[in-house]
Amino acid sequence: MDFGLTDEQRSIVEVTRAFVERELYPHEEEVERTGVLRPELAAQIRAKALAAGLYAANMPEEVGGAGLDTVTWVLYEKELGRASYALHYTGVVRPSNILLAGTEAQRERYLYPCVRGEKIDCLAMTEPGAGSDMRGMRTKAVRQGDDWVIRGTKHFISHADEADFVILVAVTGADHAGRPTMSTFLVDLDTPGLHVHPGYRNVSHRGYTNSILEFDDVRVGADALLGEEGKGFELAGTWLGSTRLQVAASCLGRAERALELSVRQAATREQFGQPIGRFQGVGFKLADMATELRAAELMTLHAAWKHDQGTVNDADIAMAKLKATEMLAMVSDEAIQIHGGMGLMDELPLERIWRDARIERIWDGTSEIQRHIIGRSLLRPWGA
Repeated sequence: MDFGLTDEQRSIVEVTRAFVERELYPHEEEVERTGVLRPELAAQIRAKALAAGLYAANMPEEVGGAGLDTVTWVLYEKELGRASYALHYTGVVRPSNILLAGTEAQRERYLYPCVRGEKIDCLAMTEPGAGSDMRGMRTKAVRQGDDWVIRGTKHFISHADEADFVILVAVTGADHAGRPTMSTFLVDLDTPGLHVHPGYRNVSHRGYTNSILEFDDVRVGADALLGEEGKGFELAGTWLGSTRLQVAASCLGRAERALELSVRQAATREQFGQPIGRFQGVGFKLADMATELRAAELMTLHAAWKHDQGTVNDADIAMAKLKATEMLAMVSDEAIQIHGGMGLMDELPLERIWRDARIERIWDGTSEIQRHIIGRSLLRPWGA
């Protein structure tokens, strides 16, 4: 594995970092203070991201995206991750790659408009009684003639309040063992019977909204089925793999920013006649923070490299997500400790990074789920 970056990768990192510092950093204070990302500001950022070639960069070239390999995409996500989540995820949109499973007609109606910045998608899997256990879903889609009728409730649905359509996973049958099978559907948000309710107030990622979706006998045609009937679990698994790498990459960016601020503080803040970084109590913290960050970065890039080679497995991605999210919790906490009281003041981004770090160990699969995946992969060859 070559650890050096290509000229193209260096260029993408530089362009993305410059965009983040110029177009996103200046708005962080407003989003944190108000808890809202103004629609006009989001639209402005999207337009600038489109012009800069950063919009839908996760998509293949054949559908209008940048066609980045996985390693380069992770480097790109790391740079975006340095900024407030609401600004970089809502403003610099990356459509769900699950849309690539659609027919050409579905691509024309949903995927291509997302890539062009004309539509926004949201994904609905989680339910009040089904989080990590996807097979515990109760939202059902039942055939009625040529149509499907959907009934159920989803919650924690990110930015559904501004989306144009939902990528829905619902129960459509059962396998030979009686376990529920799921299918995926594309449902326009203005479909009769689909109601979007405000979600919950969240300590992490201010300005990044979540909603509750209520499907009250929502009727969609046969052309709304995405992929094969009964294959929604597998399709969702494909999507989750890439998003877990995305979570890991964004955690790297925030941790890097927190470490940079901590090094500057340790080098310039003086107590007892010398920079505080010369005291072992601070210097050792910096050493541990840098070491953990490097380990998480290498693990994430390794998983991305294996993805490009076609050899990645669930455990590789689970390890990257587990390590990066838990590393960010540690680095952000130590960064505040190094800054003392000022670390908790909102004049610095550290208290935000610290708060935002908490959700990363929960969404897209909790740390416990990642450990379960890793442990299972170790025992499987033994038949245990």
